[in-house]
Amino acid sequence: MSNKLDVVLGLQWGDEGKGKMVDVLAGRYPAVARFQGGPNAGHSLQFEGKTFVARSIPSGIFRPGSINIIGNGVVLDPIEFMEECSNVSKLGVDPKEKIRLSKKAHLILPTHRLMDAALESAAGKGKIGSTLKGIGPTYTDKIARRGLRVGDILRPDFEQRYEALKAVHLREFKSLGFECDPDAEKGKWMEAVEFLKGFEIVDCEYFVNDFLKNGEMLAEGAQGSMLDIDFGSYPFVTSSSTTVGGACTGLGVPPSSIGKVFGIFKAYCTRVGSGPFPTELFDEDGETLRRVGHEFGAVTGRPRRCGWLDLVALNYASTIDGVSDLIMMKSDCLDSFDRIKVCVSYEVDGERTDHFPFDTTAVIKPVYKEFKGWKKDLSAIRDFNGFPSEFKDYIAFIEEYMGRRISIISVGPDREATIER
Repeated sequence: MSNKLDVVLGLQWGDEGKGKMVDVLAGRYPAVARFQGGPNAGHSLQFEGKTFVARSIPSGIFRPGSINIIGNGVVLDPIEFMEECSNVSKLGVDPKEKIRLSKKAHLILPTHRLMDAALESAAGKGKIGSTLKGIGPTYTDKIARRGLRVGDILRPDFEQRYEALKAVHLREFKSLGFECDPDAEKGKWMEAVEFLKGFEIVDCEYFVNDFLKNGEMLAEGAQGSMLDIDFGSYPFVTSSSTTVGGACTGLGVPPSSIGKVFGIFKAYCTRVGSGPFPTELFDEDGETLRRVGHEFGAVTGRPRRCGWLDLVALNYASTIDGVSDLIMMKSDCLDSFDRIKVCVSYEVDGERTDHFPFDTTAVIKPVYKEFKGWKKDLSAIRDFNGFPSEFKDYIAFIEEYMGRRISIISVGPDREATIER
């Protein structure tokens, strides 16, 4: 009987702390796989006094003996990947021994980055807040059936294929009135492509399914579920399937292979870029969350928008993902508040609802339940029984609303600041 593929997903708008939890959980699995997204993901890993931001590399990279797979659902920038591997090497790990690349993962070209900038510029006030990493245009070429994949670098005519796709982009630049040097990074990019050839390049679907016959695996999502291309706050979303179904299509495994689904959320909410954010705070409470939570993008450095926990959106994402285990992050960031609010429903155009709306341009007013703050430092607590009663009340209400148990609570960035119930 095959072993299961457990999945770690973010349940909000990203930045929930997935990197830390994959790093914590990875010690229990012989392999970790990324199944979607690109180098705009910034999973911060903190251990043994060191910090590393994983962008394309799975967060299990520093676990001894762990195999790390970059699946077919990922879009890979060779330059950024080469630089990331260099940083891994500086921390004493050989990435070529531990990483496997799917042949079917699509490549981000230098002109994809330029296309990202051109499209955002053309959108004006309607821009979505792209990280300008070329991810959206790469997925566009994938769907248009004209993209280049990792396996293509092994073909003798790879450079001709590169030039053909670049020519398509040049025509699109012309139509947008966008001027650029399309070859500015070509030399560096081709050098990075040669670097990719030093890795084991695999048929991901065979590799993963064969692995699951003998061992368990942990799949790691990138952006949060509320940024899913189908179910997120469209059009202010990413370009891939960030929900649990993306693990199947992004690695080539059947739904029957999915085991536990770990759903990660912060004790509050954040978001970067444009798009709806019903519980966003524009007052001192929002500034306090940003400051205490160090809410700035791990890759971009952009300040994150901050707000109270939104249980409507959280329940929506948990339902779609079939979450079996809830994990709450950054609980300690609420330590200083006298009163803490939680959104339990919306008023959308004057009508009360507990559903996340289709029309994300609608006027969404959060309806809150208020809690007394615990006013105690949680960061040193290592046992659930040691938590103050006010915090336990907060946990109990979330569990009752969600109909799911919070099995892990994080009270700090280090591996040790993790309480399992």
